[in-house]
Amino acid sequence: MTEPSTQQPRRSPLPPTDTDSGGRSTVPLDSTAQLLTRVTAQLATQLSLVSRNGTRRPMHRTRLSDTPRLPAAPRPSPAEAAPPTLLVVAHGSRDPQALRTVLALLDRVRDLRPGLDVRPGHIELNQPLLPDTLDGLRGADAVLVPLLLGRGHHVKHDLPAAAAAAPSVRTRIAAPLGPHPLLVEALYGRLVEAGWDPADEGGRRAAVVLAAAGSRDPDSAQDTRRTARMLAERLGGVPVVPAYASAATPTVPAAVRALAARGQHRTFVASYFTAPGRFASAAASAAPRTAAVPLGAHPAMARLLLHRYDQALSATAPSEMVSLLASA
Repeated sequence: MTEPSTQQPRRSPLPPTDTDSGGRSTVPLDSTAQLLTRVTAQLATQLSLVSRNGTRRPMHRTRLSDTPRLPAAPRPSPAEAAPPTLLVVAHGSRDPQALRTVLALLDRVRDLRPGLDVRPGHIELNQPLLPDTLDGLRGADAVLVPLLLGRGHHVKHDLPAAAAAAPSVRTRIAAPLGPHPLLVEALYGRLVEAGWDPADEGGRRAAVVLAAAGSRDPDSAQDTRRTARMLAERLGGVPVVPAYASAATPTVPAAVRALAARGQHRTFVASYFTAPGRFASAAASAAPRTAAVPLGAHPAMARLLLHRYDQALSATAPSEMVSLLASA
């Protein structure tokens, strides 16, 4: 008596087949699709192993990293971006020479910094007015550099108000021009042009009146006095007396008389004005000898404008800007 076999029947490795009407087996439907897929994949692999000249590539070089890639588009460097516009803010004057002087000064600035966008804007009396210049800079960056000599009302109030009224322009406000050694160099140069003799330096009969516009702001008067001290040092200790055309005392004629009463009859008037105008003319008329012309387009003035511009750009925080205006 034989025991039944425990061996399991062998299963076909092929999937179930279909039969035709005669009962005969046909090729499985799904195996045909699988076969085509395998053939296609193998063919693609073989083609990837063949280089363009028909030779076979080594297997170790056929990697995803070997796939040619297009170079990335170059990104513009921040250093290549256009620098902010230098917007020189002048006061303005009815004297036609004032505008010509300001434009000549801006030309000197452009010569020193080719490619820099330099534009004028006036607080009053001359075109273009500051709001109009700002309107033409929508979406741009600008540094407002006051063509003003101290911390008066225009610097503290008018310029910030104009910047706030132009929110579409990203603005920074630089410190006023004075006091600064470059400003003193410009004053000295104008005195020499007016006939100042270096031999007078140290003499007891020579003196200088520093004629300024004047302001009711005590900070402005402090800035003028500091410039007078710096100019006195530049002149080798010659007395320099600040005097004003308006809003403060002493007046220019009063300062000239006071110096003469002390025996200082070789008195020169240094024009502490950025351009010709009513105040500059009044101060010159009080001079006992030839008065120096306003600072105007002196080369040191152009350098000072760029210095204030660069100084404002280097101040990254609002608190630093406030510090610049307070300690200039």
